Amino acid sequence: MVDCVDCVVVGAGVVGLAVARALALAGREVMVLEAEGAIGTGTSSRNSEVIHAGIYYPQGSLKAKLCVRGKELLYPYCEMRGVDHRRCGKLIVATSAQQVQQLQGIRAKAQANGVEDLQWLQAAEARALEPALQCEAALLSPSTGVVDSHGLMLSLQGDIENAGGMVVLHAPVHAAEVRADGISLTLADGTQLQTRTVVNAAGLSAPALARRFEGFPRQHVPEAFFAKGNYFALAGKAPFRHLIYPVPEAAGLGVHLTLDLGGQAKFGPDVQWVGSAEDLLVDGRRADAFYAEIRRYWPQLKDGSLVSGYAGIRPKISAPGEAAADFWIQGPGQHGVPGVVQLFGIESPGLTSSLAIGEHVAALLTP
Repeated sequence: MVDCVDCVVVGAGVVGLAVARALALAGREVMVLEAEGAIGTGTSSRNSEVIHAGIYYPQGSLKAKLCVRGKELLYPYCEMRGVDHRRCGKLIVATSAQQVQQLQGIRAKAQANGVEDLQWLQAAEARALEPALQCEAALLSPSTGVVDSHGLMLSLQGDIENAGGMVVLHAPVHAAEVRADGISLTLADGTQLQTRTVVNAAGLSAPALARRFEGFPRQHVPEAFFAKGNYFALAGKAPFRHLIYPVPEAAGLGVHLTLDLGGQAKFGPDVQWVGSAEDLLVDGRRADAFYAEIRRYWPQLKDGSLVSGYAGIRPKISAPGEAAADFWIQGPGQHGVPGVVQLFGIESPGLTSSLAIGEHVAALLTP
């Protein structure tokens, strides 16, 4: 027997849930299929939980547009739904004269993206905010914050279910076939579903899943790369009230200091290219490089202060050494297959952008 459902979203991370919510609120019958036994066990639960402002991304990119829009949506959503969050602000710090020039470039890029609230701080002004900080200059982003990502996902799941949708766990999709009358999905347990619309929001597994879509053009499926980010926690009380970010690296935003909602500090992520999305063990020896990076802006960091934390994997679609790719959000207008939306490379700022990505995908599927 084949069950029929109007719309299936594959993946119950924060982006998949936000997309499903947008579709359900638009009146669609929505089912979310999640391979694991709980929502948000992948990239969504292994990141910095930062609400980004939209500072770093190329002008006109989906990352820039959806981050700025996502932030505009996320703060009021969290306030309305009682999702724990804090608008703590962030300092982007230049620790050399060369980096001061880079910082000026970051400010110009942010302004081009519509980020209007950045404040330039001289070294003394930055130290007045954070006495433990060492820098040549800094940019203050007052609208950067942190959010309880799991609380956010639970809220999104509640919205889906209140709108008549459902989230099904332990439901990995084994195969898909594009047919004239819709898309046929086969789950790992043999269950078959017939649907009019499929959104592939499987995160780290999205390219592999797309390759199992019989009838979907392979030239629209990127190669997957995995950039592991290791985090180390600070033993003891944090000396900072703001998030502290160095000038960004090529593949990430550098070894930055973030604060959780309880005020505990953690450092990371670094960038470690790995061959598998399952490689989540933190090698404590990597802390040596963390000390050197952190001491550029916090010289007082004591030896032995960093404790191995956790690791997450960025779902990259650009190879090591290449410029970071933009989000790939492909609807029928891009690949020509009715009823299918593919989401690839949804790394940072995916959490911040999640509600905006939901809007965007719902618009792609609106006749």
